[in-house]
Amino acid sequence: MPTSAQELLSAAYDDADRTIDLRRRLHRCPEIGLHLPRTQELVLEAFADLPVQLTTGTSTSSVVAVLHGSRPGPTYLLRGDMDALPVHEDTGLPFASEHPGAMHACGHDTHVAMLLGAARLLAARRDELAGQVVFMVQPGEEGFHGARYMLEEGLLDVVPEAPVSGAFALHVGSTLPSGSVHVRPGPMMAAADQWAMTVQGRGGHASDPAAAADPIPVAAEIVLALQSMVTRRVDVFDPAVVTVAHLAAGSTNNVIPDTAFLEGTIRTLSAERRADVVAAVRRVATHIGAAHGLEVAFEHEQGYPVTVNDPAAAAAVLAETRELLGERASVLSSAPLMGAEDFSYVLEAVPGAMAWLGACPPGLDPATAPANHSNLVVFDEEPLPAGAALYARMAMRALAASG
Repeated sequence: MPTSAQELLSAAYDDADRTIDLRRRLHRCPEIGLHLPRTQELVLEAFADLPVQLTTGTSTSSVVAVLHGSRPGPTYLLRGDMDALPVHEDTGLPFASEHPGAMHACGHDTHVAMLLGAARLLAARRDELAGQVVFMVQPGEEGFHGARYMLEEGLLDVVPEAPVSGAFALHVGSTLPSGSVHVRPGPMMAAADQWAMTVQGRGGHASDPAAAADPIPVAAEIVLALQSMVTRRVDVFDPAVVTVAHLAAGSTNNVIPDTAFLEGTIRTLSAERRADVVAAVRRVATHIGAAHGLEVAFEHEQGYPVTVNDPAAAAAVLAETRELLGERASVLSSAPLMGAEDFSYVLEAVPGAMAWLGACPPGLDPATAPANHSNLVVFDEEPLPAGAALYARMAMRALAASG
């Protein structure tokens, strides 16, 4: 008989010590970016006693493990990211970061631990699998496009006779009730773009602004105009966020500087809105500069695309969560998040879903708990076995449906 949801959940909690131990070992040694040698070493050690085929990346320190079921079938992908953030940890945890200036402040250590927990659950049930499960352990999610590098290295064709046909990822959130799972069809997270601009003026003495060309009031006008541009020209049903996060000009109180520098981010939920807002930010800035006789140099860097969940995959997440954890744990998200995720690259290529697992620590209010990316963020470890079981159930569901 196939393993029931409750049997799988019980097995995941029986294995909880290994899941939490791996999470804590990863948490102590956070690494940033695309090259994470110690983290990769720990991941390979965790896979070592499992019947998987292992490969490592050439352009990054990625790890790909393939588990073959007992019968032929399709290939389903489960992803866990493993990089940390340039944040100094101040949680006081007994397993806090041992690397000053680096911290697993977004919970990627928990993602890898859950993924390995799922690998153990599935390896013990290979006879129930008709097809393959690919475990994608990626570096560089925090702005380094790690998923894109893995795709370029052939991630989806790692099983040539059966390319990846579906995918699933979990992300923990410290401001969501512990043990709840949140997902929605369609846009789940936003596209992210970065921009920078330099207003070119002409310096002079602060006592004689008419003899100079002051870039500071022009920069200030641009900041205000961008806020009006979003509220007056962007459809609220296809929203955008434009934030000026850095403004720098001048060096002292009596000198008008030559330049003013601004930079920020754009978040959107559709390709059309993304292109429109980037063009609008450029247009507003350059035309305001021109109105004052100044040039504005504008630079745009395209970030991650919109993370779009397949409707059927999102429905499967809700259904499997109900089976595992009960009705109250299965939450249909009312709106997308305006953060960005490079799992979006995978979901552009194959149907799948990303869901959020609540991990607010006991005794804290999700509304006020330190959030992901905070130097004080703490994630409840109790739901990690449930996350491992959900990973496994999504793979078992996909492969059983094909058998």
